Order: sequence, then structure tokens, then C-alpha cells
Amino acid sequence: MVRASRAVASPGICRRLVRAGPAALLLAGLALAAPFSAPARADDAKVRISRQPGFVYLPAVLAEQHKLIEKQAKAAGLGDVTVEWVNLTSGAAGNDALLSGNIDIVDSGSTNMLLLNDRTRGDVKGLCGVGSTPMLLLTRNPAVKTLSDFSGKDKIALPSVKVSTQAVLLQIAAKKAFGPDGASRLDPLTVQLGHPDAVAALASPQNEVNSHFSLPPFQQRELQDPAIHAVLNSYELVGEPVSNAIFYARTGWFTRNPKLSAAIVAAIDEANAEIAKDPLQAAKDYIAATNDKTPPETLVAIMKEPGTTFSTTPYGIMLQARHFYAMKTIKAEPKDWKDTFFPIVHGLPGK
Repeated sequence: MVRASRAVASPGICRRLVRAGPAALLLAGLALAAPFSAPARADDAKVRISRQPGFVYLPAVLAEQHKLIEKQAKAAGLGDVTVEWVNLTSGAAGNDALLSGNIDIVDSGSTNMLLLNDRTRGDVKGLCGVGSTPMLLLTRNPAVKTLSDFSGKDKIALPSVKVSTQAVLLQIAAKKAFGPDGASRLDPLTVQLGHPDAVAALASPQNEVNSHFSLPPFQQRELQDPAIHAVLNSYELVGEPVSNAIFYARTGWFTRNPKLSAAIVAAIDEANAEIAKDPLQAAKDYIAATNDKTPPETLVAIMKEPGTTFSTTPYGIMLQARHFYAMKTIKAEPKDWKDTFFPIVHGLPGK
């Protein structure tokens, strides 16, 4: 068990902690408060985190490869913490694993968190942002230039129908194209496929799936085929970043693991600092970890695209929450993005 010891922070240390961010402040607060409260029970010695394919998960990939969570946990006085990364192909699979107790933290799109937050009456909440990247709706159908050109002959692959970030953005785009009652117009054309399988489907002219609401780096790979073109850009659609990768967990786990939670957020902050400092090296590390065939220079170009943001700040949460509520996908409309996230990131400029 971690033993509390008396400590007083100097003014200089306080200034450094403020600059370090919310995770460092929470860790410091826990350490300073310990002498004046009952002895704290040690956090868990193991955490299980899901991961999905896609470049938006770059900070999590770096955290795994460089053992940043283990590093931050040890710095927080937690000793040796084991981090188990679990491969999943969709947010729906992550939600099932979280509710069944097979994982502790899901790394997926914010729509999947919002769905569970509503259905568990706030038991599931966001821990922090991970990444935001523009997503492209691609097709190999030469007749499709706009959303209105899609017909019953087309099938659009999504990581999860109706509830994935891509599904929500497709509905938002359909509402703009077809009017207030047209949000669900393209839903009958959608099918659930993980991104790697969707890439394979789009490359095969014989496959009935001829369209894919994609994600970097898959969309860059798909666009190398001259028969494939983009119909929609998510960033151009909404005009702001949307967190299509966040960490989220159940309240019981967060309450039981205050120091480990802060260490995880600090690890993602550290990974983001690595990306900002040396984008090319971060790209090379991603390729080495995932065996992705995308040239590192292409990944660096993705990092520089408008709408690409690697940050623990959550973006686009209320945009998606309001849409879910309007579609009656969730019963209660959050009044603020902070209603759906743990306090550890409430000091960040999310939206």
C-alpha cells in the first residue's frame, strides 16, 4: 500500500504544476491532501485498455510503445503497474467489454461514450481526449458526387451503424442535405465493418460494399486507387475538430483509481508532447508498432491537416450529444460537455 508522507509545496513547485496541466495538479493535490485524511487505499496494480486500428489513436500507440503509463504511475508512487492493451475492431465491442468488466478503459469515438453515459445514467464518463482527425466518406461509384447521388445500389461501411462518430456525422450531413427530416435517409445503406475490412471491400469491384466513411491512414491508402474519390470531409462539414478517439471508463474504476487515472492522462499528455516535438519520429514509431505500410511522410502530412488535433482536451462532444438527443438516441441531453467527463479534465477548454 502507498504510505502517505507530509509534504509542503513551494511556490516554485506550484507554478511548475500549473504549467504541467490537470493530471499533474490532481496528483499533487492527492499527495498534499493525504496527511490530513484517512490513509488512501492503493490504486489497482493493473489496467486493461482497449485499442482500435487507426492513426487517430497515435497517442495511445506511443503510450504503449514507450510505456508512458507505467512511467507516470511509478512517478506518482504507484510502483509497478501492468498495462494490458486489448485489440478490438469497433467501439461497440469496446462498450460490451467495458460493461462486462473485461476491460477498464475504452479508447474509441466519443459517440460510444455518450451512448453508455446515457444508458448507465452517468456511470460511464470520459477520462480524457486522445485525438481528432478529419474523416472522409469515400466511394468507388463514379456516379456518386454528392450525398443525394447515393441509392439502394450502394453500401456504406461504418465501424458501427447509427452510433459511431462516422454514423453521427453522416446523419448530420444528411440533415443538411435533405432537410430536418432527412437525417436517417442514408441509414439503410450503412453496414458495420471494421476499417481494415472496409478497405478490402472498397478495393474489390465485386464487393457490394462500395463506399466507406473512413479514417486516417486508411483513407489515404484508399485514395491511391484512382477509382475511389471523396464525397464528404468531416472537418469541412462541421468546421471544428471532433474527438474520434477518447478514453472513457466506469465511475467505480475512476473512484478507485484516482492516482492511476491522473497518471494515464499525464501519459497521453506526454505522448502528445512527443508528437509535437518530433512528428516524423512519432510517425516512424507508429509504423513500427502497427506494421502500417503508410509512408511516414504521409503520416506527418496528416498531422498537419486542418482538424487533426492530438490533445487530452475533448472536442465536438456537445455537437454529437445534441444530435443524439434530437434523434432520440439518448434520453437526457447533457447541458455541458463536463457532464459527461470526469473532473480530471474539467479545467481544459473542451466543447
